[in-house]
This record gives sequence, C-alpha cells and structure tokens, in this order.
Amino acid sequence: MAKTVVILGGGIGGLVTANEVRRRLPREHRVVVVEREEAFVFPASLLWVLTGDRELAEISRPLARLARKGIEVVRGEVDAIDPSRREVSVGGRRLTSDYLVIALGAEPAPELVPGLAEAGHSLYTPAGVMAARAALRRFEGGRLVLLTAAPAYKCPAAPYEAAMLVESYCRRRAIRDRTEIDLYAAEAGPMGVAGPEVTRAVRGMVEAKGIVYHPEHQLTRVDPSARRLVFANGAEASYDLLLYVPPHRAPAPVRDAGLTGESGWIGVDRATLESSYPRVYAIGDVVSIPLKLGKPLPKAGVFARNQAAVVARNIARSIMGRGRPATFDGHGACFIEMGDGKAGFGSGDFYAEPVPRMTMRKPGRVWHLGKVLFEKTWLWRWL
Repeated sequence: MAKTVVILGGGIGGLVTANEVRRRLPREHRVVVVEREEAFVFPASLLWVLTGDRELAEISRPLARLARKGIEVVRGEVDAIDPSRREVSVGGRRLTSDYLVIALGAEPAPELVPGLAEAGHSLYTPAGVMAARAALRRFEGGRLVLLTAAPAYKCPAAPYEAAMLVESYCRRRAIRDRTEIDLYAAEAGPMGVAGPEVTRAVRGMVEAKGIVYHPEHQLTRVDPSARRLVFANGAEASYDLLLYVPPHRAPAPVRDAGLTGESGWIGVDRATLESSYPRVYAIGDVVSIPLKLGKPLPKAGVFARNQAAVVARNIARSIMGRGRPATFDGHGACFIEMGDGKAGFGSGDFYAEPVPRMTMRKPGRVWHLGKVLFEKTWLWRWL
C-alpha cells in the first residue's frame, strides 16, 4: 500500500529528509514538503551577504525544483498540527500522512526584548541581513555593537563570525580606525557546549582583531531613541549601529499542538529523533536534546542534516521492511569565518560524556575555501 511522508519545513533538515526519503522509496509513495517560502536560502552564507561578498540570488534556489525529483511542494503557512493523527492544516487545507517529520526550525522572536526590533538589524533573516548590509554601507564610524539577545540560539558560531567579518569589512572601507566594535554575549563564552578549548580559541580569534568582548551580558531592553542597551547585570551601553542575534522560540503551531516540553522545544529520542507520538519525528532547530553536561545539543545546520539522514533511512526501512536501522551519533562540525579569506574549523562528538570531545583546527585559507566548496556542493546536491 502506498504511503505518504509529509515533511514540515523546507530548510536544511527538511530538504535532506525529502531527498533521502525520495531516493530510497519507489515512486508510488508520496513525499511532500510543506514550506511557506518560495525559495530556499542557504543560511550558512547569509553573513557573506551582510558584507557584500554574496548576493541573495547566489545563495537561493526555488523549491519548485524539487518537483523534478518527484517531491511535491505545498506552499503555505502551517496552521495546525495534530500529532496523534499525523495531520496538518496548511492554509485551511488538510494533509494526512503515514509519517510526519517536523523540521520547522526556530522562530526568530526579537519582540521578546522590548525595543530590540526597532533598534537594530537581525542577522538571522534575509530581510534583516539586507537591512544590516545597507546600514553598514552608510556607516562612517562610531560604536558598532553586535549582540546575542539570549544565551541559546541557532548556529552558535554566527555572532562571532559576524563580528570578525564586520571588522574586516570596516578595514576594507578604511573606517576601522574610527570604529569601535563591541560584542555583547548573553552566554559565558563562545560556543560553550563545544568545550573550553573551542571557547578559548574562538574568543582569541575575536579579540585578536581588536573587538571588545563582553560575556554574560543578558539584554533586558533597548531604548531606540536614546540608542541605549540595558542588561540584566546592571550595565548599560550606547551604540551607533546595532546588529543582533534575536531570541528564538518554537513556531506557534508546534507550541499550540502541545509538542513542546519544559525546554520550550520538542523532545525526541536522541538516537532516532522520534517524538512521543508514533511515526512523528522532529529534527533540527525545533528539537531540544539534553547532554550530560547539563546543556542541550547546539542548534546547527550540521545536526539537522545528519538527523535528517537518520530519519529518512528509518522511515524508508519501516515502509520497505528491509535495511538496517540508523541512529544519530551526535557528531558535528563547523566552519568559523574570520574575514580576510580565512576560517577556522571545529569538529567532534557532542554525545561524548561527561563533556563533548572537540578538535579545533588552526585557522587558515584552506578552511575558508572549504566553506566555499561546501556552499556550492550543498546547493547543487539538495536542490
């Protein structure tokens, strides 16, 4: 009997799941991707758009291309999810599935910090990045502040990459000597879940560029008219240009479906990514997987991609009745762009106990070229 696999979300996790399920199943089985956007934008390259090294069109691909592979695309907002029946409502249209994969990601929520959305520009949406790029081009010097508005956010390296790329950009424009760059972080150190070696290395990379780093500064509110930041520790700071990583939360239909636990995210089996509902899986930024050290697995594209491959293989195995089961092992890797055509690279086992085992490679041009190649091959392979 033909089965239907519905995947909510056309981001990294959703695309890999759809491609891998389609590749493993005969064509009588349906594979459906639900996504509100017309095109996929490769998130790992957004910071290159910020500095003018990419255009949005270069890192975007229309999702309609999936039809050539036998993958259906339903465009629209997810209105409601019924996990017990594996049903979803999309723009009033009901979709029923035999297997449901929730890959809706983390929703940027700058409105959770009073004044933040009006005061600066988000680094985590295409529209926000384009506005930030325009503001950077107008910027002629002063106090440029980057900040993380909450201690947990997707792509843990991004704010540190952004600070270093912006510093390089200011030097290219010959305004660095009249620009102070400050990075305020809600967390205690860069990429803390990756361990002290990575934290020290990334902090050293940032501070070597003359960027002033302020850890453990939890933002509570912003006064846009006075250009003033207020932090929970009593500190205040001024800015001339503000770029920020917004707070994140699970999308409304996920919250409304009762899928989130105390963490505010979907809880899943850490090996199979199956939720508490049979044949309902969740992957990527919308899930929370606790680690032994007391923090959750970071929200990053590499984990979404690896989790998607596991889920796709297990769905195909369940439908076809053959093959070996797959498990997610917690391994991940990350490029860390630092400007001037150089990058670092970290990789390791995040499921290792009592703490993740990570290796940080010496920054250089080879890792930057590696990320460029990764960008090109990713877009070619999955779209």
